Amino acid sequence: MVFRKATEKDLPRIIEMIADDKLGKTRENFQIPLPKEYVEAFQKINTDNNQELIVVENKDAEIIGTLQLTFIQYLTYRGGIRAQIEAVRIRKDKRGLGIGKAMFEWAIERAKEKNAHLLQLTTDKKRPEAIKFYEDLGFVKSHEGMKIHFK
Repeated sequence: MVFRKATEKDLPRIIEMIADDKLGKTRENFQIPLPKEYVEAFQKINTDNNQELIVVENKDAEIIGTLQLTFIQYLTYRGGIRAQIEAVRIRKDKRGLGIGKAMFEWAIERAKEKNAHLLQLTTDKKRPEAIKFYEDLGFVKSHEGMKIHFK
């Protein structure tokens, strides 16, 4: 597998994977051409040095996975950096093959390279299989997350 920074030409495959699950179908708008909001968001992510949108390719150079890492500088932990992993997706026909585990192993190493002291994630409570997967990788339920949606 090859892990690389996403380019704008990868965006349709990325959005297709993000939209291709039970929750993604309710909140995403995958169509070709892509709605401009996705392109604008990609451009912001791509120019931010604290953001890494990654695609994973197989030996045939097909995109089979994606994830986004955000590095958050803050004052606690003596001015530490925390890494946040989001939007982890694997192409539907490639799930269950160990790709997700390999992606998380890569993300953990990348966070360490950036001197982050931890890697965190949030997951929807409606995804019990994902929660079990994260726990099996060593993630611990340490905090109770809360959100407020504005739309």
